[in-house]
Amino acid sequence: MFEGRDPIYLQIAEAIRGEILTGALQEGNQVMSTTQYATTYRINPATAAKAFAELVAEEILVKQRGVGMFVAEGATDRLRAARREAFFDERLAPVVREAAALGITAAELTAYLHTHLDQEDDR
Repeated sequence: MFEGRDPIYLQIAEAIRGEILTGALQEGNQVMSTTQYATTYRINPATAAKAFAELVAEEILVKQRGVGMFVAEGATDRLRAARREAFFDERLAPVVREAAALGITAAELTAYLHTHLDQEDDR
């Protein structure tokens, strides 16, 4: 599960975010405990705790004392909004700048997007 250069706690946090966005974890669902993460993935419990602390700070998870961690109400919307903003800023803005440099018009971009988004909708 843990590959790449990112610290393991960031990979855990990202995996949980992904599960929420895909619906594998629903708002109100309990997530594995830090001990369960440590045992399952053979990591230090403090590493899992650091990931959970980050998600609590982002209001993605909430802690119910003595019970465990749960997906917060509104977590899906918060994640989706943050990802959408990052998508436009980090991915689409550079594409638009390059398109302008290549002389691609807004109409051409729009037509391309409509064609390809409609194909995705048909899948």
